[in-house]
Amino acid sequence: MLPSYLLSLREGLEAALIIGIVLGALQKIRRTDLAPALWFGVLAAVGVSFLTAVALTLFGLSLEGGAEQIYEGITMLLAAGVLTWMIFWMSTQAKNLKSELENGVNKAAMTTGRRAIFGLAFIAVVREGVELALFITAAFFTGSSENLAANALLTLVAVVLGLGTSVLLGWSLLAATARLNLKRFFQISGYLLILFAAGLVAHGIHEFNEVGWIPSVIEHVWDMNMVIDENSFGGELLKTLFGYNGNPSLTEIIGYFAYLVTAVFFFTRSVVRPTLKAQAAPAQA
Repeated sequence: MLPSYLLSLREGLEAALIIGIVLGALQKIRRTDLAPALWFGVLAAVGVSFLTAVALTLFGLSLEGGAEQIYEGITMLLAAGVLTWMIFWMSTQAKNLKSELENGVNKAAMTTGRRAIFGLAFIAVVREGVELALFITAAFFTGSSENLAANALLTLVAVVLGLGTSVLLGWSLLAATARLNLKRFFQISGYLLILFAAGLVAHGIHEFNEVGWIPSVIEHVWDMNMVIDENSFGGELLKTLFGYNGNPSLTEIIGYFAYLVTAVFFFTRSVVRPTLKAQAAPAQA
């Protein structure tokens, strides 16, 4: 539930900020008459995202045996890849997001008007929504296959709570003087999502171990199920959060730590480098 909430919160906050920036730009150029086109674009993007999540989940549930494991493995690794891209993109491009969107609004208002604003809002929001649909599908399949109804309910609740929180945060940031440090928020959530992505990588490798696509090398390096059973509540929670497996294969462990170390190293460097440049600039001046 926590990964779904965190993912929904982050994606929803990005979408809320985008919508707020576009609305603010329309007010600046006194074209609030284009606001309905913006909201139609948002609603269309939400509908497409919802249908994407439903289609991905239903398709996965319709598969059996090896086909199901292959689909889940591909979904896990694809979600981990997209999630990694999202984390790094936001850390490097967020500072230019407002100016780029405002320039896009100005051009749209001067050209095709409503259609352009609709397209701008739709593309901006549907990207976040389809990414979230993929992540939620992956998170859903990391849960126990014996409690699909409970998994679906918890996932839905987490998504609603995450999106609701993001709407409140986005509104407060744009309508008042909120004290939330966005840079710090995206940094902390970035590290947490890297842990979640590492779990997706390990889970994807596990599925490919099951069908023989990736060799286990050593089938069970250790067995921690006597301490924390992966089928217990705590084990299920750790599995959903971090890809916990009580008796992982060697390739699962290698994949998990190889991804984790690499992602943390490059993400930390992307976070630290701009700070060092900012500190060096006054000294050079």
